[in-house]
Amino acid sequence: MDFLPIFLNPHAKPCLIIGGGPVALRKAELLSHTDAIVTALAPAFHPNFEPLVRSGKILLRRKAFDSSDLKGFALVIAATDDTSLNATIAHSARKKGLWVNVVDQPELCDFIMPAIVDRSPLIIAVSSGGRAPILARLIRARLESLIPANFGRLAELAGRFRSRVKQVVPNSKERRRFWERVLQGSVGELMLAGQTTAAADAMEATLDSIRDGDLPPPGHVALVGAGPGDPDLLTFRALRLMQEADTVVFDRLVSAEILALVRRDAEKIYAGKARSEHTLPQEQINHLLVRLAKEGKRVVRLKGGDPFIFGRGGEEIESLAAEKIPFTVVPGITAASGCASYAGIPLTHRDYAQSCLFVTGHRRGDQPNLDWNKRVVPQQTLVIYMGLLGLQEICQALIRHGMAPDMPAALIQSGTTPQQKVIIATVSTLAERAREKNAAAPTLIIIGEVVKLSEKLSWFQSQEKGGEK
Repeated sequence: MDFLPIFLNPHAKPCLIIGGGPVALRKAELLSHTDAIVTALAPAFHPNFEPLVRSGKILLRRKAFDSSDLKGFALVIAATDDTSLNATIAHSARKKGLWVNVVDQPELCDFIMPAIVDRSPLIIAVSSGGRAPILARLIRARLESLIPANFGRLAELAGRFRSRVKQVVPNSKERRRFWERVLQGSVGELMLAGQTTAAADAMEATLDSIRDGDLPPPGHVALVGAGPGDPDLLTFRALRLMQEADTVVFDRLVSAEILALVRRDAEKIYAGKARSEHTLPQEQINHLLVRLAKEGKRVVRLKGGDPFIFGRGGEEIESLAAEKIPFTVVPGITAASGCASYAGIPLTHRDYAQSCLFVTGHRRGDQPNLDWNKRVVPQQTLVIYMGLLGLQEICQALIRHGMAPDMPAALIQSGTTPQQKVIIATVSTLAERAREKNAAAPTLIIIGEVVKLSEKLSWFQSQEKGGEK
């Protein structure tokens, strides 16, 4: 190990940056995020130093370097574009017992500046020992995507309760298990979701339960939108929760590729929800989520698309709230956005549609349950979920209520997946074209002038076109 990883407390320490170019500026901007007293020394400075000066973060000295300039400083960064000058600075600083960093010359450094993931007070540093700084930055970029922004708040919460937890749980091994359970349980999830007050209340309740000798508080339920099918459309938070879950309750619209990303040893419970073939009725799903959480489990309710758009997520969190079960909701890319994008159909467009309406084509009895008068509106895109079974009746009713028979219409099957099929037609011919192509669920129907743009804008190649235009 060429460099020992340490974290320096720069509070009120005088730090000197020698150099006035872009490299020196980057170091100055980094130090400006600390409480260090920063001085930059150079004959001339990049214009972007001025905002730092105005904010009081840095002092500029416009002069050439002399070894006497090092007096009074605790730390020195040599960031000029003159390698011989940088070597002179390093030699002079070392003679005075100062720590010195020379940009891009690790052999002259007492310390190096790593790539940083800042989730203050949580700080993650990545270093290649100066050998491959670009590689360190690439690793940092990956960590940035994996570590939620609110991890810093979670660290602050743990710091706030640290001494109290030590009093309530004096045994170090039990205390370690306590923190693992808390940080990965409902308290942690509430904080990562930005619910700081609820997280603090849950922490208080956890400590009270331990004092009283009660069982641990309930687990946590996350309603997670899995998106329309393409695993690349999952949010970072969705992926993290799926990989931390004890139990995942999923429905038919969650693709196998997405399920493959769930933690391997997690319990997986299929909830069905195919049309008229519910493996578990909704009320039983609600009870199941409550029961699993009361067993102390981290539960992910994985739903295709977005939980709050025809996903009945509202009903599920009502049941959780009634039982005081901590929960979070993770939005997903809904089928309308995902399928339309992959089919090259913008849902709104200045020349074609100034509004967009989402409706469900679920039938009540023998007919789709829609308010037809509000569905036929000029320059509006109509998006119909779950409309395949009643497609003929839907199209006929729209025409009866004033929609032009030649209005462009599209049916998208298995949108955003490799099996995607896009059928382009008109309102009067879409049902016939869907029968000819043996369309099968899951499907999404888009009706409106914007469908005209599909041929021009679609990049998805497995598209079938036909019917009148």
